[in-house]
Amino acid sequence: MIFVTLEHILTHISFSIISIVIMIDLMTLLVREIVGLRNSSERGMITTFFSITGLLVIRWIYSGHFPLSNLYESLIFLSWSFSIIHMIPKIRNHKNDLSVITAPSSILTQGFATSGLSTEMHQSAILVPALQSQWLMMHVSMMLLSYAALLCGSLLSVALLVITFRKNIDIFFKSNNLVITSFSFGEVEDLNEKRSVFKNTSFLSFRNYYKYQLTQRLDYWSYRVISLGFTLLTIGILSGAVWANEAWGSYWNWDPKETWAFITWIIFAIYLHTRTNQSLQETNSALVASIGFLIIWICYFGINLLGIGLHSYGSFTLTSN
Repeated sequence: MIFVTLEHILTHISFSIISIVIMIDLMTLLVREIVGLRNSSERGMITTFFSITGLLVIRWIYSGHFPLSNLYESLIFLSWSFSIIHMIPKIRNHKNDLSVITAPSSILTQGFATSGLSTEMHQSAILVPALQSQWLMMHVSMMLLSYAALLCGSLLSVALLVITFRKNIDIFFKSNNLVITSFSFGEVEDLNEKRSVFKNTSFLSFRNYYKYQLTQRLDYWSYRVISLGFTLLTIGILSGAVWANEAWGSYWNWDPKETWAFITWIIFAIYLHTRTNQSLQETNSALVASIGFLIIWICYFGINLLGIGLHSYGSFTLTSN
């Protein structure tokens, strides 16, 4: 009973702290001069990491197995993975551009786990025979860590596409206005217009420079985080194949979960290939990563919703409230 009480306490603590972290991140976007707010946000995510870690350890102790036996536990582990991804920039003392992605992702994942699933899913159950293996921790943890990294990297690519798309629209409308202006006025008016355009050029260049810097940072972190996720996904698929051979007598069975995991691997392999081609970098690679964002959710969430295949023990039911 005491373990369940501690679990509930840690769940509420982590959820509350992440909510505060998101509010702090919004405030730092509006008031950049307050440096202490950003430091508080970082401390909040670290506290959240330890709270979710304690929650998982408690479930591990009283259940007797690694807490990845159902969808609820996997979602909590996914939320924990987002908090780990959040700390990656701190390793090399980089500016943390991932906080805008990791904090909301963590709270949405944990919020759905606690409120969106039926109460039966919250209970730790006895492992089915297929999961009673030493490969459980290796395979499932690698897959969930890879999902967290790939989702964060894909969301950064989506943000890159949005900024690039808006910039292209602005350039299109400005060029059209310039053409219309040149045909509407005489030489004197045209000369005055060119002078005014010249005066505004420095301001536009200033804005474009910072947009360029932002897109470069988004592309940099998207590539780094997706590369990490792709490596973890490869390890997860290979360890899953070894586990499948032990449990079902075959390394690959073309189960829906396996098939979509392979499709996910192919999509992000294409992304990494486009990043090595200079003519296909940034926009084209970001488009591939955005497609990968949808594929991950189909692989992780959609297959569980259908409850078919050899991984049907990961199926779930939503709350009826």
